[in-house]
Amino acid sequence: MTYQHKTLANGEWKHKPFLEKMANIGSEVERTIAWKEKDNEEYSKLAFTRSLELFDLTLNDKLSLPELKEVARAREGWVDFIKYGNMFRSTKEQWRQYFLQLLFAYKVSV
Repeated sequence: MTYQHKTLANGEWKHKPFLEKMANIGSEVERTIAWKEKDNEEYSKLAFTRSLELFDLTLNDKLSLPELKEVARAREGWVDFIKYGNMFRSTKEQWRQYFLQLLFAYKVSV
């Protein structure tokens, strides 16, 4: 597999705290939404791919069961929102709010 985040995929990601990982995933989620709002499907697709890459790197880490569930459910909902029929009926505002809260939690923990 070819990674966009090469240094993270080479092991750097494993050393980051859980909330930092989630905040980084949120950055790619935000980019995906922002490029989609600007009608730039190419850049939106690239950001979406990077977000999945970070989700998958996180899922491959040693996580506690609650963390594993959180990441897996977020990934499932995110893919549904962008690529499938949005059966969970999520909105871009909900995705932004979810990751913004994780970013705040990370900032408070540092």
